Amino acid sequence: MLRSLPLAALLGGLILSASAQAVDVDPATYGYPITNPFEATIATTPPQMRPLLPDEEDIKQSDYTLSLRPEREFTLPANFWAVKKLTYRMAKQDHPAPLMFLIAGTGAAYDSSLNEYLKKLFYQEGYHVVQLSSPTSYDFMSAASRLATPGISQYDAEDLYHVMQAVRAQQANVPVTDYYLAGYSLGALDAAFVSHLDETRKSFNFKKVLMLNPPVNLFTSISNLDKLVQTEVKGINNNTTFYELVLGKLTRYFQDKGHVDLNAALVYDLQNSKERLTNEQMAMLIGTVFRFSSADIVFTSDLINRRGLITPPNYPITEGTSLTPFLKRSLQCDFDCYLTEQVIPMWRAKTDGGSLLQLIDQVSLYALKDYLKDSPKIAVMHNADDIILGPGDLGFLRKTFGNRLTVYPYGGHCGNLNYRVNADDMLEFFRG
Repeated sequence: MLRSLPLAALLGGLILSASAQAVDVDPATYGYPITNPFEATIATTPPQMRPLLPDEEDIKQSDYTLSLRPEREFTLPANFWAVKKLTYRMAKQDHPAPLMFLIAGTGAAYDSSLNEYLKKLFYQEGYHVVQLSSPTSYDFMSAASRLATPGISQYDAEDLYHVMQAVRAQQANVPVTDYYLAGYSLGALDAAFVSHLDETRKSFNFKKVLMLNPPVNLFTSISNLDKLVQTEVKGINNNTTFYELVLGKLTRYFQDKGHVDLNAALVYDLQNSKERLTNEQMAMLIGTVFRFSSADIVFTSDLINRRGLITPPNYPITEGTSLTPFLKRSLQCDFDCYLTEQVIPMWRAKTDGGSLLQLIDQVSLYALKDYLKDSPKIAVMHNADDIILGPGDLGFLRKTFGNRLTVYPYGGHCGNLNYRVNADDMLEFFRG
């Protein structure tokens, strides 16, 4: 077969393969104004540099619920009443249109701010849009996850796929022309595994899949975020906590302004004032937010599975029960703790053993390298200064995706997704 190809065709193929390099956006022309990755992660894009999007009242949308784990409606404590069924949000066009599934990032619910932004962006472009919670969010764990121990990418993808099929069945009267998929942060990693699963199950045949700021090595990314909590911050001692230090800065900032204005530009304005946060303070802030997300995962997984690590198995929990003691205990359990005490024992029980290195490979993009390399419908958009990336991660993405990888010079972790240049690039990918 190979011998029958003309020599020119073979050479052309080799040249094409060699030239399929990542698209590196030039810092001189990019125009994103925040070059500090911590600041970009927190502040995102100044409002005047964001795309114009429709108002909420101009979007035909509703929240819907799915009963996917009815047995938990009886076994979960009464104060879990709001998450015994899975809620998702769907925005519908008034005509046949492609449908975009959006997967939220670590610990985030379907209505997270980034999912809301992406919903508006794609709805304005003419898509039906379905917003899904992350498998690591406590609502998804309670109402949709079979094992309620997120972190095994294959299992999380199977749960997401089941949810997507249930959404389609519930919305059978909505005319859909094609299916698309996108996710940000951990949701981007989930999107890759969902797309791979769909290659065999063929329920959706996704036309295009976009991964926004995905972790490459999940263990590295989460470890990076976990370590931020350990940052040494000047001014913190036995008498002054981190929260008091930040609150003091905000108080003085608002006193100088003469009024309190809690809007989307708050952090950007704060960072251009004399009360700006230092790199160490911003790192601690990001790490603290992640640690609270981890605590939710630790507590919820332990409670649903009755492991007794955080909550005694037979401890009576009612709507009036204080969960503060369990939250404190959960906050003391970092990612390594969750991995060691909950994920690995569950994974080994399901797979008859296996090393930590094998687990790390199986839950990261390494496990899908050949599929991702050969699948032209999947693209990645990432930032060179993303705080979740480790040594060699960008190199892996370059080798695997070639010209389906776009690397922006700045933006931190997902901070530039709502920059109008990035928005145009996202839309152009799906148009193309």
